Amino acid sequence: MESLNNQSDFVLTPQAAFESQAEVAMNWRLSTFEERASRLKNIRTWIKANQTQIRAALANDFGKPAAETDLSEVYPVISEINHCLKNLEKWMAPTSVSTPLTMLGTKGKLYFEPKGRSLIIAPWNYPFNLAIEPLISALAAGCTAIIKPSELTPHTAALLQKMISELFAPNEVAVIQGEIEVSQELLKLPFDHIFFTGSPSVGKIVMRAAAEHLTSVTLELGGKSPVIIDQNADLHDAAEKILWGKFVNCGQTCIAPDYILAHESVLAELMMELKLGLQKMYDTEYKGIEESADLARIVNKKHFDRLMDYLADAEHRGASIAFGGNSNAATHYIEPTILTNVDDSMKIMQEEIFGPLLPIRTFQKLDEAIDHINSKPKPLALYYFGNEKTRQQLVIAETSSGNAVINDCVLHYSHPNLPFGGVNNSGIGKAHGHFGFLEFSNQKGVLKQRIGMTTISMLRPPYGFRTKQLISSLIKWF
Repeated sequence: MESLNNQSDFVLTPQAAFESQAEVAMNWRLSTFEERASRLKNIRTWIKANQTQIRAALANDFGKPAAETDLSEVYPVISEINHCLKNLEKWMAPTSVSTPLTMLGTKGKLYFEPKGRSLIIAPWNYPFNLAIEPLISALAAGCTAIIKPSELTPHTAALLQKMISELFAPNEVAVIQGEIEVSQELLKLPFDHIFFTGSPSVGKIVMRAAAEHLTSVTLELGGKSPVIIDQNADLHDAAEKILWGKFVNCGQTCIAPDYILAHESVLAELMMELKLGLQKMYDTEYKGIEESADLARIVNKKHFDRLMDYLADAEHRGASIAFGGNSNAATHYIEPTILTNVDDSMKIMQEEIFGPLLPIRTFQKLDEAIDHINSKPKPLALYYFGNEKTRQQLVIAETSSGNAVINDCVLHYSHPNLPFGGVNNSGIGKAHGHFGFLEFSNQKGVLKQRIGMTTISMLRPPYGFRTKQLISSLIKWF
């Protein structure tokens, strides 16, 4: 099938879009660096030319400030493209591996072939970034893709449809919009790879569907990412970093600090720094945080109600609101809120918050904080604030998380040479840069043997005395 000129010429049902990409996926197996780079450059050019439209879509979907859109939606995508363009030719090249003595005469290489037709299911919280970044990895690896954007952010979904239709034919890359039924239809298809970003509960559904076709998956999930603030932390520095990581996108970030475990000796000073920091970031003119142009809103009524239920439940069970607590249902506004006296009986300590509510618990010994984290499902990220290297290493060694950051929050997402992803309940597989390229690639091992006599020739039947001695030597010495 030849490339179609316009997506409007093609009925984008899940089945039809999937079938249309079969031939292109085969052809793209032989795509060159220049061809793949051209696709990435076209995306970069479109984004830069349409940045105003991207800002408008995010503002319409949940009141995202333009600067925050540039920082968290546009910049990461542009940065990812630039990193790929700089390194892709090297990533694509076959890589030689060393030859052991038992394989003398052979040569081994790794070839990186595209997996083929891929499905990208994007979430609503960063609806542009988390749809396009996986696409960059797919295109870098030489895969075709179908993108299913979130129906909860319709303006961004429409923008993605427009963007992809202007850059690709549907038998190369397609956007298919719709409700949950569309996702279910897509998941019935035998894709070569699925990249899903969302909650652990839906991730399990995706994985079950993928298992029907033994399709490989990358699951970027979530969980309750903890922050440990140790007794020797720089509290002013920690507070500012935590506040930005927590309240950017109004807390609707998978790697946002979910709750704080603070050493009991620093709680009073920490609370003061957090309150001053919130005032500095969102209410410099003392008009109230609701008037701030720099705070996004909750995406819809369902999530607004969910968060207000968490807050009410926590108060009912004895939590104290140390700061915030105000809301406006009409605009889905929830004030950045800090809670103390929380415990595990509360919903806010059981479920991923995904909003501007920040609970704080205290500990006396670092082991208590570590034990608390280890009693929960493994988080997507873990943050530690403290200046003693031995205690830093203790936390890293004795806890498990997708990523960990010392003396900062969220920043690891933007590091081009670090893998991004979870572990177990918080995710499977890694993304970004070379790691994203590998997710969409089959790492095919190729061995080339010489013709004629080889080291293996001496180990073939009949298994006489000499052959048995050689086999025994192999076991003993190698």
